[in-house]
Amino acid sequence: MISQPPRLRPLPARKSAILSVLDIGTSKIVCLIARLNPSAPSDALRGRTHRCRILGIGHQRSRGIKSGVVVDMDALEGAIRLAVDAAERMAGVQVESVIVNATGGRLSSDLLDARVPMAGRAVTDADVHRVLEACASRGGRQGRAALHRLPIGFSLGETRQIRDPRGMIGDELGADMHLLSCDAAVARNLMLAVERCHLGVDALVATPYAAGLATLADDEAELGAALIDIGAGTTSISIFSGGNLTHVDAFAVGGNHVTTDVARGLSIRVADAERLKTLYGACLPSASDERETISVVQVGEDGEHPGHLPKAHLIRIIKPRAEEILEIVRDRLKNAGLPTHAGRRLVLTGGGSQLTGMQDAAKRIISGQVRMGRPLGVQGLPESAKSPAFSAAVGLLIYPQVSGGEHFRSSGRAAAPATEASGYIGRVGQWLKNSF
Repeated sequence: MISQPPRLRPLPARKSAILSVLDIGTSKIVCLIARLNPSAPSDALRGRTHRCRILGIGHQRSRGIKSGVVVDMDALEGAIRLAVDAAERMAGVQVESVIVNATGGRLSSDLLDARVPMAGRAVTDADVHRVLEACASRGGRQGRAALHRLPIGFSLGETRQIRDPRGMIGDELGADMHLLSCDAAVARNLMLAVERCHLGVDALVATPYAAGLATLADDEAELGAALIDIGAGTTSISIFSGGNLTHVDAFAVGGNHVTTDVARGLSIRVADAERLKTLYGACLPSASDERETISVVQVGEDGEHPGHLPKAHLIRIIKPRAEEILEIVRDRLKNAGLPTHAGRRLVLTGGGSQLTGMQDAAKRIISGQVRMGRPLGVQGLPESAKSPAFSAAVGLLIYPQVSGGEHFRSSGRAAAPATEASGYIGRVGQWLKNSF
């Protein structure tokens, strides 16, 4: 049976809260502590109910994780402790639990649907819960963990694309659901590494979903957009359409592969290759590349040899790998059979997207409409954290504001949500809990 990671309670719209999140990536581990205060609705970012202000930030070079999969538990635990400790010192608060991202474990999407009879009566909360339970019961494979179950639309008879069917009348209620899952063992090891730091895990959030929440404006998610998150060890694809996440894919090629190519091609250390890639790297050649030179320290059998090489030599190493990443993205979008409008509007994010010329290369290989995606609508971020490399971390802060729209299968007694606060006393208690 498919397993289910911890479920996060939705953030009440009228309550402030302090949240802690942990972005565990292949190149860096980021801990953010933020205060979320209720805010007025925004036309550009309509899904958000709170304003985020960063109180503390800590980041460390990642250890013990490769392409989103734990490979050294002790090393990862040490890196998490350092990142969390730095954020705690800056914010002046103690972190007890965190929202964590999940990048590895073969992320996959399944579209589920189900129908239940209505006999011509009005749809109630219990009916919505019943049809979503019917959807959820159809999805899931052995050894997989359900990260998100996202309802993406309802139908009544022949009427489709209904956002909220409650109160409407029909003979048959249908629902479509997007199930996003990963390998259960990978998810459990990730949670175990966090728990070994004496921290609770509030929720596991798929990295491409979090990045989309942070970078996409409301009209982009509504009209349809493909978000490409190029990380150090993994590149992920998330498709948003009709305001919903409708497809996710990922593959284990990213910015670290470019760095490794440079290190091998120039016979230099990996740290020096990363520096050259960051300072001089590009994935499109220019006329001046042959005239410009870069200093390198090559490593041979008889020691190190300082020297100079044309910048064009570096570009010729980087360009094929960058094009390979974008070509894989193009093929994955095509093989998924996605609507053409989703593929034409492209948003690049993640640390690997900052490589000079990546945006122009994406226009040429994948789509004509490409922009860079940076975290939107968050206050208090230092300048160094306003880059695409921090999109997923910021998205984890936004997730509690939208998590109420998800459906998770009940454990134990399966009670319909409509009965949880029935009666006058129950409704008053629910109002007090949400308001104070």
